[in-house]
Amino acid sequence: MKKHIPNIITCCNLICGCVATYAAFYHGYQVAFLFILLGAFFDFFDGMSARALGVSGKLGLELDSLADCVTFGVAPSAMLFTLFNHVAYPAFMGSEFFFRLMPFTAFLMAAFSALRLAKFNIDERQHTGFIGMPTPANAIFWGALLTSSEAWLTSPRFNALFLFLFMLLFCWLLVCEVPMFAFKSLSWQNDKIKFLYLGLSLLILAGGAVVGSTHPELGVWMGLFRGVACCIGLYVLMSIVASVLPQDRG
Repeated sequence: MKKHIPNIITCCNLICGCVATYAAFYHGYQVAFLFILLGAFFDFFDGMSARALGVSGKLGLELDSLADCVTFGVAPSAMLFTLFNHVAYPAFMGSEFFFRLMPFTAFLMAAFSALRLAKFNIDERQHTGFIGMPTPANAIFWGALLTSSEAWLTSPRFNALFLFLFMLLFCWLLVCEVPMFAFKSLSWQNDKIKFLYLGLSLLILAGGAVVGSTHPELGVWMGLFRGVACCIGLYVLMSIVASVLPQDRG
C-alpha cells in the first residue's frame, strides 16, 4: 500500500489543477488561485513522501510532471484566458479579430510549462538548483497577481498588448538557460543570497499586509497576495544577478 501513497498525493495535485482550471472560467481568480496553492502543497509533499518511504520510481516522476502541467501550466493559462476577455485593448487592436484571437494566446504558457517540465526530467544539471523558472513559481506569480490586482490589470492603464508581452517574458523564463537557486539545501557559507532573499521576502510580505490593512478596499489577504507576486519577481531578479556575479571559489 505504501508504494501508492506518493502517487495518490500526486493525483491530489492533478485534481487541484483541474478544479483550478474550472474555477478560472466560472468562479473567479480567488478560487482558482486557492486550488493552485493547494496543488503546490501536494506537489511539495509527494516527492518528500516518496523519498521517505523509499518508493521513488519512473512512474511517479512521469505522473508528477503530468500533474504539474495541469496545475501549474493549464490552470494559470485559463486564468490568463479570462483576463484577456476583460483587459482593455489599445486602439490598433480594437477589432473583432484581436478580441477573438488574443485570449487563446494565453495557452502558450501551458505549452511552455510542458516544455519546461519535459526539459527538467532529462536535464542532469538541475539536481541542486534550477535552469529556468520552476513552473510552480510561475503559476503562483500569475495567480497572486491576477487575484490581487484585477482592477488595475483591467483598467485603461494596462492593456492586452502589455499583457501579451509580459506573458511572453514569463514563457521565456520557463525555458531559458538562466540558473535559478533552489532551497533544497541551506548553509550560511554557500547560500548567503538565499538568506538575503528570505529576509527581503519577509519584509515584502509584511509590507503587503500593512498596506492591505490600511486600505479596506484591498484587504490584508490581497495585500499579502501582491507581496507574493513581488517576492517571486524578486526571486527571478536575484537569480539572474547571482548567475552573472563571479562565483566565490574560496
